[in-house]
Order: sequence, then structure tokens, then C-alpha cells
Amino acid sequence: MKRTSTRLADGREILYYDTGDGAAARAVPDTRPLEAPATGTGPEVRRDPLLGDPVVIAAHRQGRTYRPPADACPLCPSTEGRASEIPAPDYEVAVFENRFPSLAGDTGRCEVICFTPDHRTSFAELDEERVALVLAAWSDRTAELSAREGVRQVYCFENRGTEIGVTLAHPHGQIYAFPFVTPRTTRMLATVAAHRERTGGNLFEEVLAAERSQGTRVVLEAEHWTAFVPYAARWPYEVHLYPRHRVPDLPALGDAARGEFPRVYLELLRRFDRLFDRPEPTPYISAWHQAPTGEGRADFALHLELFTIRRTADKLKYLAGTESGMEAYMNDVRPEDAAARLREVASA
Repeated sequence: MKRTSTRLADGREILYYDTGDGAAARAVPDTRPLEAPATGTGPEVRRDPLLGDPVVIAAHRQGRTYRPPADACPLCPSTEGRASEIPAPDYEVAVFENRFPSLAGDTGRCEVICFTPDHRTSFAELDEERVALVLAAWSDRTAELSAREGVRQVYCFENRGTEIGVTLAHPHGQIYAFPFVTPRTTRMLATVAAHRERTGGNLFEEVLAAERSQGTRVVLEAEHWTAFVPYAARWPYEVHLYPRHRVPDLPALGDAARGEFPRVYLELLRRFDRLFDRPEPTPYISAWHQAPTGEGRADFALHLELFTIRRTADKLKYLAGTESGMEAYMNDVRPEDAAARLREVASA
């Protein structure tokens, strides 16, 4: 992998990741007349006084780019007469600081990761070599951002589909460097720590072992990875993907797990696209859960969560009163039935 770092016109960093010494690896200047963001207009982190949860206030994002036409996509390579967020005329994988970040400066950092220059494709249609490069980029960004002062947790994720709320159709994901440990991870770490104190065991390892032993919710079993629908799934179709050997984050993955990941992950994404009899791809969120940079790393287990808000071909799962108001999830699909369906749509 070759990594090339340069700057956009307003000072934001952009990095190109290439498998070889291709055209995208060359530092092409950004000629747009962009100005650096005004000071004092960025996001701030506030604490909910009753729950203690952090909430990011990012009012400046109201003016961000919203569903532009394909010929005005800011994530496609730049062409003569049309400059985008990516100055190079071609690239393999590109990562750059978000122009409209939810986190910036003292409150962290937000990056956009573009998986391919092809606007018309999706992650599920990438080849294994490109997925391996994306995994290398995720790992590299996790390692670098985790080492920054003030960063407590790095989160790599992809939102796909207008139903999810995606505003740019180009295949891309995001990488957030949080200045706090997220509420979900905080609760997870507390449960894991209590289990360790009570039993001496690691709860992540025991959950994975139980799912593999029982088998009814296992969706895909490979040499170095296991995918299963969790026992108490919140979403109609939700899969958790764990490496067999527990590690805290993406940089800690071994070579064998890295080598097998592209095939396993592409198979899961393609199964999601075959779940429903619809012409368009299935909307989903794909989220890497990684250990914080400080406390809790010893017991944490890296895992990926993949879920869709679609519950049938023509119905969506909305977060209504119980979920949005009380965080009490009600699932319309039995996890065992979801697992059976995801096994049914496996590649021939």
C-alpha cells in the first residue's frame, strides 16, 4: 500500500491510498477558491445533565451538500472544468477531512473515505483487492487518529441508502475521532467489566463461543471470522461479525484475518442485497466497534455491526415512540428467522 498526503485549498488534509504507484498517488493541487473555516463556528460537545451522555452541537452543518446530481458529485474525481473535493483525476481509495464536520479541532475530527471513483457502483460490487485496500486505510486512520491528543475513540462506518439518510450517493463511508467514549461503548464496557469481576471471564469471547456452539443464529462461518444475528437483535436484519481471535481494534488484526476479511464481508453485503425482492440495493449501516484509546482495551473485542432498517420488501423499521423516546427496542423479526433468511440467500 502506498499513502500520499496533501492539502486541499482550505487547508484540509487529503490522503490517497493506492496498491501501486498509480496516477492517484501523485499530489494534484486543489485550485478551488476555498477559504479556511471561520474560527468559533465549529461544533461543541455538551453533556446531558441527567444522563451524563455527550451531545455534539454542530449547527454549521445545516448548509452541507444535500443530494447533488451525479454530474456535480463532490466525491467523484475532478475533471477538466469541474473541480471536486478530490483534486486527482483518478484514485483507488481517498480519505479527506470533512468540509462540514460534526467534530473538529478540540472536539475531534471527521473524515470521509471514498471506496472507489465509480459513482455508479456500491461496496458490495468492489473486488477483494479493493476491499483489502479499504481495510488497510481504515486501519491506518484508526492508528493515526488514536494517537492524537484528546482522541478517545475512533469509529469507522458506512451509511448506504436514502432511507438511512444518506445525502451523497457516491460509495463512501466516514471515520470519526471522538473526544469522548461513546455512550454505546461506555455501557458495553461497564457490562464487560462487571462480568469479568463476577466470573473472571471475557463476555465477548463467551458470547461468540455460545453463538458458534448453538449455531441457530450463525449466518456465516469462516476460518478466521464468524457472523451471527445477535440473540437480542434490535433491528429486523442485524449481523455481528467477529474475528475468531479477539483484538481491540483494526490495527491489531492479524494477517490471516485481514486476508480473509474481503471475501467474508463482500458475501455478507451481497446477502443483504438479496434479502428483498427489490431493484434497488438494501439500505444499511455498517459500523466498526473498536476499543477506546485508554480504559477498557484489555477486555474489548473488535467487531462489525451490519444492519438494515428494512423489515420487509415494502416496509421500514422506524424508530418510533418506544425506541426514540425510551431506547426500548421492539423488533418485528425473530433473530432466528433473520439468520435463517440470511443463510438462505447465500451465494451459490
